[in-house]
Amino acid sequence: MTRIAIGSDHAGYELKAHVVELLRSQGHDVDDQGTWSTEPVDYPPICAGVGRTVRDGQAELGIVIGGSGQGEQLAANKVRGVRAALCNDLYTARMARAHNDANVLSMGGRVVGVGLAEEIVAVFLATPFEGGRHARRVAQLSALEEEF
Repeated sequence: MTRIAIGSDHAGYELKAHVVELLRSQGHDVDDQGTWSTEPVDYPPICAGVGRTVRDGQAELGIVIGGSGQGEQLAANKVRGVRAALCNDLYTARMARAHNDANVLSMGGRVVGVGLAEEIVAVFLATPFEGGRHARRVAQLSALEEEF
């Protein structure tokens, strides 16, 4: 199956714990990078760690979860080579993979319920990158990382 790095802040902890168990039950190899409780914690190092794990090839995909998912997405996207997408609905999850070759999924634990989160994860994992004209655009995004 797929090796997936995952991390959250305290607001996303409960949903993260559920997603970790779901993924493991499906046979995925999960690298849980924390946090491991609802005690307040700063998310940037955790989410950047997930991004580094993906960038360095130690995981194929990453998942970061917070209250809204916004800050977690931003932190993961600071890692060169990461294309983290905030996906709190199925359409965005599908398009993030198909058109943007997103390699990190961000979700808001205070935005989506458990059932929807399970569906978002399933769609994100199952959707392949379409390539074609989208590959040119992803290459342009990578060039911007080099430029700035």
